[in-house]
Amino acid sequence: MTDSPHHLSSDLQVSSDVHLKRALGLPGLTLFGLAYLVPLTVFTTYGIVTEITGGRVAFAYVFTLAAMLFTALSYGRMVEAYPVSGSAYTYTSRSFGPHAGFLAGWALLLDYILLPMVNYAVIGLFIQAQWPSVPIWVGFLGSLALVTILNVVGITTIDRANSIIIAIQAVFVVVFVVLAIKTIAGGSIQAGLPFTGDHGANGAGLGPVLAGAAILCLSFLGFDAVSTMAEEATEPRRDIPRAILLVTVGGGILFIILAWLAQVARPSTTFENVDSGATEVMTHLGGNTFALAFTAAYVAGAFGSALTSQASVTRILYAMGRDGTLPRALGTLAARWRTPLIAILLVSIVSLAGLWLDLGLLFSIVSFGALTAFSVVNLSVIKHYWFDHPESRNPLPHLVLPLIGFALTVWLWTSLSKNALVTGVIWLAVGIAWLALITGGFRRRPPQVEFEG
Repeated sequence: MTDSPHHLSSDLQVSSDVHLKRALGLPGLTLFGLAYLVPLTVFTTYGIVTEITGGRVAFAYVFTLAAMLFTALSYGRMVEAYPVSGSAYTYTSRSFGPHAGFLAGWALLLDYILLPMVNYAVIGLFIQAQWPSVPIWVGFLGSLALVTILNVVGITTIDRANSIIIAIQAVFVVVFVVLAIKTIAGGSIQAGLPFTGDHGANGAGLGPVLAGAAILCLSFLGFDAVSTMAEEATEPRRDIPRAILLVTVGGGILFIILAWLAQVARPSTTFENVDSGATEVMTHLGGNTFALAFTAAYVAGAFGSALTSQASVTRILYAMGRDGTLPRALGTLAARWRTPLIAILLVSIVSLAGLWLDLGLLFSIVSFGALTAFSVVNLSVIKHYWFDHPESRNPLPHLVLPLIGFALTVWLWTSLSKNALVTGVIWLAVGIAWLALITGGFRRRPPQVEFEG
């Protein structure tokens, strides 16, 4: 049975009495970010980055973590200033004005809109790697439908699901570490291989490592996702900066350790199927049974990432729609569930494109959007604290650290593939054209968000 048009319309009405529900504390925010990262996400790009870097995935993660750590500190500073939904869009709008804010939000939309696609695609891909008779589209569409339903139901349901997903992955990580150590102990140890590389063309020099590090930025989107939940946190100014650092440092260290163990336990840098190369690692360590367990844990993690990534992008669309920068229908909440229903459905429809897009290109484009937004957030700290509020000036956190974060993110940004850069620039050009349209050729200020505490 479906709702009547009148009933559905009343569900989508927005009033001053309908707000995002504040339900997340520090543990919930941290779990949200970790589920977004997916502790097993190191294996999403493992095959691709192994080939790009000549086996130096762990080394590439060191560079990525360094850049993300400085940027995470900048996010924490901006959350303290503006504990509301919108992430980079919010911080840039308040620091540099609504025109720049729109473009920052537009760049952030690129990675957040594509990330659910990536998760649905890898779910279908890894299921097919384990059971070749199952078409990729079966896992893709099944996970998309379930994620959409859970997002409509509400953030409390997502919080509970994350706890289960993190527990499943934690068990697998422990078993993986034990088997990897056992395998390493039984053979000749090449402990430095993940840092020195193989003897191929990509196994020397920093260029391939930085190219891999740029792709790996998508592994760290969890800390940025935490910032989008500011209006659903019980104590946003206190808990979100803490959760951001916990997610970034904890996730980064875990990625480095897992990548190092995988490379040392299976020194080969070639795969039969590079997209699902991690399955070959698991088969090498524990046979088909362990590969099956990996598939189950990995699919659960990818599902959790899809769940949280869709929640985040819909809340960014909600913030931008609420101020009229995007169509106002996106800024409505369903009164029944207090969730942005139209934005959720839009993201689900767009995600269907992931059935046809190349996975490697998707990884790079997601990183393009992330690095662009990260760069602007670092600059926003300097603008807000150093120039707009000189009474709050502190050279280290308000100038030196964000400058380092900006330099590192730009460095990684320039290391992306040509196709990713071209696609990203086209996306930004479309954003500029839309901004020109809604502002009468930039003669008017775009609408500003009416933030609700």
